[in-house]
Amino acid sequence: MPGIMGIGAIILSIFTLSIDRLLLQSIDIRGWWFYTGGPDGARTLLSTIAGSMITVAGVIFSITIVVLSLASSQFGPRLIRNFIDQRISQMVLGTFIATFVFCIIALQNIRESESAYFVPHVSVTTGILLGMASLGVLIYFIHNISISIQANNIIARVCRELDDSIERLFPEEYGSEQSVNDRSLEDLTKERGYVSEKYYREIESFASEKSGYLVAYDMDKLLNIAVKEDIVIRIDHRPGNFITGKNPLLWVWPDKKLDEKLGKKLGKAFVLGSERTSEQDIEYPVHLLVEIAVRALSPGVNDPFTAIICIDWLGEALSKLAGKKLHGPFYFDQDGKIRVITKPVTFSGVVDAAFNQIRQNAATVPAVSIRLLEAIAAIAHQVRQDEHRKVLVQHAGMILRSCKEHVTGEEDLEDIQMRYKRVIETLSKPRASHGESILGILSEIQ
Repeated sequence: MPGIMGIGAIILSIFTLSIDRLLLQSIDIRGWWFYTGGPDGARTLLSTIAGSMITVAGVIFSITIVVLSLASSQFGPRLIRNFIDQRISQMVLGTFIATFVFCIIALQNIRESESAYFVPHVSVTTGILLGMASLGVLIYFIHNISISIQANNIIARVCRELDDSIERLFPEEYGSEQSVNDRSLEDLTKERGYVSEKYYREIESFASEKSGYLVAYDMDKLLNIAVKEDIVIRIDHRPGNFITGKNPLLWVWPDKKLDEKLGKKLGKAFVLGSERTSEQDIEYPVHLLVEIAVRALSPGVNDPFTAIICIDWLGEALSKLAGKKLHGPFYFDQDGKIRVITKPVTFSGVVDAAFNQIRQNAATVPAVSIRLLEAIAAIAHQVRQDEHRKVLVQHAGMILRSCKEHVTGEEDLEDIQMRYKRVIETLSKPRASHGESILGILSEIQ
């Protein structure tokens, strides 16, 4: 953005200088403009504005680096990207750079000789207006940077990224009907013969040419290739997994179809990077929130309130995810044949990523354990599948057992047990999908 705004300043300077040259050939109407001084005053004004802008831009860069250092040490280095991607910071830097570029170009167009002189009145006036706008932007930047490093705002920003990922990746609300995707591969094979039994023996792996995190893959491209080549593709890696070079990235059946040309076409459907992103990896923003909570619970920081805020936002996101229809492992062509088999995102996997590390680090902090149970109770109101309820019961039980081992205060244990009972009561309410009771789930876990 700063680069684009700098180019915009060059275009604006060409435009205003063109107007100045047109006015020079017309009648003397310079008195209509804000600036009506001579060349010396114009040089002084533009030089002052340009020098101030480049100085303040350097200060803004320094402040940004300090903020990044503080955020990295307190909340984790992976949150630096959230600050760098902020449009406000980019706009502020771009405004100062654009004003500097504009004033420099206008300054060099001031001409003065013994017989005549040329002062770009419109350009000088525009430079003054840009300088005043930059002053307002500076005030706004100071206000924004002071609130952007607060823990509440950082956590809320990460959670908005998580909510956006949930809405983008899982737009469909969960229904009570069972789709074909809910079936196992073995059932589909026996029932409809989508994939031959040779699938498990004649599978051929395709090795990745480079290492890195799997950022995303183009499912439409993979489906088109699978239909065109009449093959079945199996991907055993989710976005966010680390792929080691020369290790299998995907498998193709039948193996005789896989050659170097097809391998290159398939490889172009995958994007590998040096870091994880939330493009298709829903667990990445979850890990960011967990990292903030775990750092807050460390003995050196000892800030349970920040951990509680993270738990609140995680509970909100998981409540939303509980009502979404997660895509199964199978992708079909128009004829209903399996073409791509993936490793799907599961509700249990996301819940594990959200609560496991926090529970392990909060065993001796009753307030955080209580809030974990309260978050699980809130999520329980939104779950619609017995499988999801079973996951929540498991996590509530692990929290209770951990607290019994590490919490010494009887009153604290009573509060924790009361929250645990509330979770069980919420999960024991009748469900529309199946009639299995929570007692059956508990006995199965035990």
